[in-house]
Amino acid sequence: MRDESVNDLGQPVGDAVPDWRAPPLPARAALSGRTCVVVPLEADTHAVALFEAFSADRDGAGWTYLPYGPFPDRNAFDAWLTEQAAQVDPRFFAVVDKASGLASGLAAYMRVQPAMGVLELGHIHLAPRLQRTVAATEALYRMIDHAFALGYRRCEWKCNALNAASRRAALRLGFQYEGTFRQAAVIKGRNRDTAWFSLLDREWPAIRPGYEAWLSPDNFTSDGRQRCRLSELIARHQSAC
Repeated sequence: MRDESVNDLGQPVGDAVPDWRAPPLPARAALSGRTCVVVPLEADTHAVALFEAFSADRDGAGWTYLPYGPFPDRNAFDAWLTEQAAQVDPRFFAVVDKASGLASGLAAYMRVQPAMGVLELGHIHLAPRLQRTVAATEALYRMIDHAFALGYRRCEWKCNALNAASRRAALRLGFQYEGTFRQAAVIKGRNRDTAWFSLLDREWPAIRPGYEAWLSPDNFTSDGRQRCRLSELIARHQSAC
């Protein structure tokens, strides 16, 4: 039997991907969860709530590692938001917390390459009231799950290598660290080394049940405290596979 890992020239080649078909671009459609709804960004609909929510970050620390912001006033923010809402890539979404009904964060699909089966989850900016909430985690889960449901093979997460919070978040969500691209960009007049993380479609079936277990109401006490950490539940389900 022929060794499919070697071509006719005796050179090692990658695994065959039989019947590969490029997935569609992520649509401008809502992703609904138990605690949040991830909806296509609309400046007219979301600008007021987002500006108010982001303004609670009074020192602007949440904007430090992003290539834009903080914004000096509402007009500047509205102009930026309108521009982002009109783009196809990155395709921005607003995170609406079901408890309040207010948009409290942003996230986007970006660097979408259907022919390669790859996209990135980025431009993540969560207002203080959304940070460290179930809705924040569920929003990212819904976006990751949707990407794989569409047929993407690889979901990427990239961040400034100095952004410790983003690096921790990537690992907590099940992404694997792949390395750091040195001097990858100049952002706000400063060097940026970029840390790369990824999740693969073949890994997702073992990781997804960990999210579902974490999001279950049974995983939280009456005062909202988690009984088991997401990383623990992901690891538990991975070891069972």
